[in-house]
Amino acid sequence: MRKIGMFALAIALGGLMMFGGIKYFGFGIDQKVISVTDSTPVHFTNYAKEDVMATAPVDFTVAAEKTIPAVVHIRSTMSMGTARGGEDQFDFRSLPEPFRDFFGNPYSDRDRGGNAPQRQGTGSGVIISSDGYIVTNNHVVDQADMVEVTLNDRRSYEATVIGVDPSTDIALIKINEDDLPIMQFANSDNIRVGEWAVAVGNPFSLSSTVTAGIVSATGRNINIMRQRDRTPIESFIQTDAAVNPGNSGGALVNLQGNLIGINTAIASPTGAYSGYAFAVPSNIVNKVVADLKDFGVVQRGFIGALIRDVNSDMAKEKGLASTMGVYVDSLTANSAAREAGIREGDIIIAVDNQTTESSPLLLERIGRHRPGDEVPITVVRDGKEKTLVVTLKNKEGNTERVTKAMNRGLVSMLGAQFETLSDSEANSYGVESGVKVAELGRGKLRDDTNIKEGFIIISVNRQRVKTAEQLLKILENQEGGVMIEGIYPGSSQKHYYAFGL
Repeated sequence: MRKIGMFALAIALGGLMMFGGIKYFGFGIDQKVISVTDSTPVHFTNYAKEDVMATAPVDFTVAAEKTIPAVVHIRSTMSMGTARGGEDQFDFRSLPEPFRDFFGNPYSDRDRGGNAPQRQGTGSGVIISSDGYIVTNNHVVDQADMVEVTLNDRRSYEATVIGVDPSTDIALIKINEDDLPIMQFANSDNIRVGEWAVAVGNPFSLSSTVTAGIVSATGRNINIMRQRDRTPIESFIQTDAAVNPGNSGGALVNLQGNLIGINTAIASPTGAYSGYAFAVPSNIVNKVVADLKDFGVVQRGFIGALIRDVNSDMAKEKGLASTMGVYVDSLTANSAAREAGIREGDIIIAVDNQTTESSPLLLERIGRHRPGDEVPITVVRDGKEKTLVVTLKNKEGNTERVTKAMNRGLVSMLGAQFETLSDSEANSYGVESGVKVAELGRGKLRDDTNIKEGFIIISVNRQRVKTAEQLLKILENQEGGVMIEGIYPGSSQKHYYAFGL
């Protein structure tokens, strides 16, 4: 019993000592007892920051399903005598390096009967209206004798070229069909570098091919179209989605399947995909298409200024506070910019209240407008910002717009674009006035005469012509034979060309 008593005493003393220690060190005396029941939430003990959101896998199926039915395959056929530039042979190696357009599978052949050789190629297009309007690249259909469109369901149609715009490399064609699937336009101004983009087209004649990448740059100028147009607009969306020959004119879309651009060129030393592709922004495409529908030709507005990008050397030389913006180097006489109060040495930093940090972005913003439009332009002068309203002019120096009738019918039939000579040009050529054959494509002038680009038309049927508008009005009312009189730059010898209307 004595041993048992001693054992009980030891236990009691131990308990008191433990209780005293706990109280002395502050442990547990005020703690609450927490019981775990079935309703208590429990978690695994891995560590995760609450502010880090889980990222869902990127899904391209929606974009593909919406886009594929509205992308078509285009095959163009043209005789070698009417190939681009009027050359007997078109050498694709002449395209700017390392940038190329990618009109697929070109080849030429001569049939056994000795007929003229032909060039054929394939590209892509995007249906933008249920009644058959399709947008593609100019270089896919320009001067084609026949354009064949094959839908995703394999139905084929011969298409009509409604109009082309070499300055943006966009063309509008049409097939006779209704209830077609269409693609909706997205606002390309909302595109951000790093977002996903999906390319849909027909590379190497493989129909309905879908590839994906990210937008790697915007407002990119690669100088690929200067050999085709004197005043190109290049402000491409750059992407690393894989595109190849045959993708020309195909769609670049966002994850919602809406059009953000028309694929036009690739960066490649070989002609095949090497990492980067370039697309015309949808906002430019939308404007060009509207003009081609309404007028048959694109209405271009100009500010009449020679511009260049600001860089560190210029900023240092001119004492500029920033390298961002576009420097106004000089202004043409009676230009829209001069009349609005813009001066040489101004730095243009915004158009339409949108920042324009480079020349391509400025040209794109101006390219969305027509002659006669009033455009707010913000400049920096003497360190202060100033916003001026510029009323844009056309190439002829006025605010008139070219009419549909003058272009769709007559200009298409003649196969030429005309420009009124400026006073300085007329003086240099030794004439009072005249109209220049600025571009020569497939049509009566090329087919029925030996006229060349650059020819200065002085009179038509002995009636003096001073402007391009006057020339077209004379020809609109003409029936039967037409005699054109003029000269070539650098020569005073008169040349005469005759054809029938």
